[in-house]
Amino acid sequence: MRFDLEKVRLAFVDLETTGATATVDSITEIGIVEVDCNGTREWSSLVRPLARISPFIESLTGISNEMVADAPPFDLLAEELHARLDGCLFIAHNARFDYGFLKNAFRRCGLEFKPQVLCTVKLSRKLFPGFGRHNLDSLIERHRLPVTQRHRALGDARLIWHFWQTLYRTLPPEHIAQAVQSLTARPSWPSHLDPACIDEMPDTYGVYLFYDDTTLPLYVGKANQLRRRVLSHFSGDHRSSKEMLLSQQVRRIEWIETVGEVGALLHEAVLVKRLQPAHNHQLRRSDEVCAWRLVQRDDTFRLALVQSDDLFFGAEDNLYGPFASHRKATDALRSLADAHQLCHALLGLEKVRAGKPCFGSQVKRCLGVCTGVEPATMHLERMAAALTSWRLPPWPYDGAIGLREGNGMHVLYNWGFIGSVVAGDMEGARALAATGPPAFDRDVFQILKSRLPALSNDIMLLS
Repeated sequence: MRFDLEKVRLAFVDLETTGATATVDSITEIGIVEVDCNGTREWSSLVRPLARISPFIESLTGISNEMVADAPPFDLLAEELHARLDGCLFIAHNARFDYGFLKNAFRRCGLEFKPQVLCTVKLSRKLFPGFGRHNLDSLIERHRLPVTQRHRALGDARLIWHFWQTLYRTLPPEHIAQAVQSLTARPSWPSHLDPACIDEMPDTYGVYLFYDDTTLPLYVGKANQLRRRVLSHFSGDHRSSKEMLLSQQVRRIEWIETVGEVGALLHEAVLVKRLQPAHNHQLRRSDEVCAWRLVQRDDTFRLALVQSDDLFFGAEDNLYGPFASHRKATDALRSLADAHQLCHALLGLEKVRAGKPCFGSQVKRCLGVCTGVEPATMHLERMAAALTSWRLPPWPYDGAIGLREGNGMHVLYNWGFIGSVVAGDMEGARALAATGPPAFDRDVFQILKSRLPALSNDIMLLS
């Protein structure tokens, strides 16, 4: 939908509530500044909430339980309020908060509420990217906005309206219109997918699951901003035919919020292996995950492939990898040998009779260890140096650990992810750890190997 901001009806909205959760807490006050071609009008009302106002909220807003005792409940205001907002561009500061509360309140009254929404936090960030803070107090100070009643609904709605007027005094109108258009543009949402799910989806770290009409997922993905990432799948500008096919098949979306990026990555890796979604390939389970083990026999050394289900896989200090399959491990070793002039015969890549030159020696790709030209000790040193970048470090802890992230803790052992608990729940964390070491997980290893050293202050031993 493209707006002509000189003709569209604007509604600058602010709410006061009993708390921060739209599905649990209640509205205590509504303030609206309506702006259209006929001028500016203000409307506000206290609202009798479903629960009592806490002392903290009362001290913040100045709205007491006595003030709302005789106020109308939301259902008596719903029809009038819906008529006021219908067809308007809904403008609020941190708009998901205000919109979420109103959407849930209207739904309880049997009314559908689906306005175009503009968040002035995002608008300020887009128009003034050089500033670090964009909360309402920062805008008041930065733009010298007149304050009437801070933390009261109508007073804060007026502040948003004053901010809007300031924009038109300082920036070209076409610049503002372009920013508004980009922030309010909605993707081409599939008609076969319930739009309510995206309204309820948070913009937090997490994992999302796309389903068709069956119980098995089509796709599992991770996101730093769940809502934004899911919307990007339906942008109408699909990068590939596979992505377009996925958007056409989706009938249901589920999501799991996580405490941070590491949690999202870990849960994605585990869910993909467990559920085997049709459209995931990178993190699929592979029973062929393996590594090269450096084995000493008398005075000679050789490389042997070992599977990830080996009891000591991930715990030894002489492993190099990991690789997704035997073929990839062998191809990688062959390329490494050619790049460093190592002997294919001594590496087990080629069979030759004792004392006979390998093929590489004949074409100058081997320095001749197979025929005694190069000392075996020198070849071993060069092989060890070449393998260094492949070294699979052993699990660096004596047992399972708890990795704190935000208000959660991830339980990990031997490069495997066991599960997550609330931070501080040591009993729950130790109970998970007691289930035994999980199988070595190549994807978990890739996630953790470079992160663990930097997170040492957030790690605690669980055994």
